[in-house]
Amino acid sequence: MATERAPSPPDRRPGAGTNDRPRRPEADRGQAALAIDLALQGGGSHGAFTWGVLDRLLDEPTIGFAGASGTSAGALNAAVLATGLAEGGRAGAQAALRAFWMDVAAQGACFGRWPSWPGAGLGAFNLDQNPFFALSQLFLRSFSPYQFNPGGANALRPVLLRHVKPAALKTGPLALFVTATAVRTGQPRVFTRDDLSIDALLASACLPQLFRAVEIDGEPYWDGGYTGNPAIWPLIYETAALDVVLVKINPLQRPALPETPEEIADRVNEITFNAGLIGEMRAIDFVQKLIRQGRLSPGEYKDLRLHMVADDEGLAPLHASSKLNTDRAFLEALHAQGRRAAERFLAAHRDDLGRRSSLDLHQTFLRPAVRR
Repeated sequence: MATERAPSPPDRRPGAGTNDRPRRPEADRGQAALAIDLALQGGGSHGAFTWGVLDRLLDEPTIGFAGASGTSAGALNAAVLATGLAEGGRAGAQAALRAFWMDVAAQGACFGRWPSWPGAGLGAFNLDQNPFFALSQLFLRSFSPYQFNPGGANALRPVLLRHVKPAALKTGPLALFVTATAVRTGQPRVFTRDDLSIDALLASACLPQLFRAVEIDGEPYWDGGYTGNPAIWPLIYETAALDVVLVKINPLQRPALPETPEEIADRVNEITFNAGLIGEMRAIDFVQKLIRQGRLSPGEYKDLRLHMVADDEGLAPLHASSKLNTDRAFLEALHAQGRRAAERFLAAHRDDLGRRSSLDLHQTFLRPAVRR
């Protein structure tokens, strides 16, 4: 099937849904955990930051997970999370995520293995000044995966086969939504319980400079970040949860003007991979505005409570080249940074979950360009 099936009921339009608001859980009263949805961005090895966020959230017994929408590395995190939850609960999910990322580090060939290069702090894991990386980029500008990889081997496949159980994705407790981009039409396809597979995950993480397009049902697919990073609308349509926690790893803003060819290409990539998310946030904000004005019924439309875990300042030293670095020390550092970011989020906004949004859409996503 080449295109995504659109929901048909009238209350499944963007913003539509239930007005049933989950009650805030009270652990000492034995009430069930508050079910939230997760929206997990992709970003290569930077997905280890999301691993840290999930690891910390799994420590909270009063927070449960209804659904997860993920793209690229976000989709891989979501699939491993779903497998771990299905097979071993919270502790099983934490162990599964660690095992997956340590396998990525040990395997190395997922994105390439690079010799260490001198540097300090998190920026030491950037590969821009690494001559071996520079040679690889020159090679990738001269040859496509159809030329240097005629057999279509994908180093991520054996890693996923070791850590993801498709049956858990289809029947487990977590509703999973994985976005890939149809090459021919440029449209997103969201894979759900009915059609989730290892191939769907590989399609969502298929960077066309590194991997041949993943063909599913006769349709070739590339990385889902081009059309939804991540897609929010499946969570609106298909789950009852009203709280959506976005784990953002791609910067929305860069204060410095990119000047070198590498900087320009990196910034174009960041803008492209954020465009779909910004568009969805604009639509959600519009629906929420109409609900507040009384022009739409909150019983007919889903008045989301939006939250975000991010660390733009902490991740600022990282260039796009570091997304291809799977050095174990780097992945561990990103995991630790993700846990700290989640800790700060919980300290500031735990009481907002189940009650109100803690994310200012206008300030974060819809602020117009500054005119000087």
